[in-house]
Amino acid sequence: MTKASYPPGIRELEVRYQGRLVGRMALAKDMRCAFQYDQEYLNSGVSLSPFHLPAKSELFVASALPFEGNFGVFDDSLPDGWGSLVLDRYLRKSGVNPDTLSILQRLSLVGITARGALEYRPDTSVRGELRSVDLGELATRVEELYRSKEYDKETLETVFRHSGSSGGARPKVFVVSDSQEWLVKFPASIDSSSVGVQEYEYSLLAQRCGLVMSETRLFDGRYFGTKRFDRTAQGKIHTVSAAGLLHADYRIPSLDYLTLLVACQRLTKDMREVEQLFRLMVFNVSIGNRDDHAKNFSFQLRGEEWKLSPAYDLLPSYGFNGQHTTTINGSGNPCRADLLTCGAKAGLKTARMNEIIDEIADICRAEKMARIDSESLL
Repeated sequence: MTKASYPPGIRELEVRYQGRLVGRMALAKDMRCAFQYDQEYLNSGVSLSPFHLPAKSELFVASALPFEGNFGVFDDSLPDGWGSLVLDRYLRKSGVNPDTLSILQRLSLVGITARGALEYRPDTSVRGELRSVDLGELATRVEELYRSKEYDKETLETVFRHSGSSGGARPKVFVVSDSQEWLVKFPASIDSSSVGVQEYEYSLLAQRCGLVMSETRLFDGRYFGTKRFDRTAQGKIHTVSAAGLLHADYRIPSLDYLTLLVACQRLTKDMREVEQLFRLMVFNVSIGNRDDHAKNFSFQLRGEEWKLSPAYDLLPSYGFNGQHTTTINGSGNPCRADLLTCGAKAGLKTARMNEIIDEIADICRAEKMARIDSESLL
């Protein structure tokens, strides 16, 4: 990419899903995004974001907050944290000032490479096809880019092409292994060198506690990897975070698990999905995963039905001032009564909730991995 070759401005952006034109985006005078579904799509399509972009022919205009004038479902397509850092450095090296780019230009840069199944036209993405790589060498280049402002062009090019539209603070890359795409994480500056092993162990614990997860693996014996659940042999899966669906700010405490549980019931219309989300809430409390912000929960559109995505980012963490970022019945330090109150208001039966709480507490205690005292749940 060069400054001369990059489009100086994009006035309209097409949003596509499974090869179909879904609708078009443009910028209003105040730089907020406007979106309208394509009429042909409305004749047989479903909403991409039921709470904020219902399948109607009207013109939708995004709020200024929390996504700086973007719609949550499209903001999910953009990189944040680590991915944003890599993209901005790549743009500057290419002679483009990232601060001058509009939302439409940034979505165009993502193009066909976005997380989930949405694609954007015009597509100005430059990443090539993912191939198998030497993870040790890639980890060295990631660390060089992450910890220093001094790095060569080859390092930036290599890391950029493997970072995709990734989010979160920890450095991560997309790689191919056994003809499948994986997300592989590397330690951040505040992490211990064993953080990959720890996350892998907690992923196995989560599965023993009944949580649905995508396959996980340790690469080179130290790097945590998870198979992408938005990519299948049949194609891409439309995946939207709770932040994107509910227009909740993931940078600060903005949600309660009750809101999540009720949204899950309304979206999926399936109490089995609600129970799975309740199980995830209990597991997060049991292991002390307090960094449970709005982007750490997602939903997927499969056919015409919404489902809770596989669980991810399950690791003990400090959270917001030592409390859960997503509160439980209004509390950042919940007790069993708070868990039961949330579940009951979402339609779950008390006896079943107590079974789940006891089951997870017993498994965590037996594994001796819980960072909080599971007795607090009993």
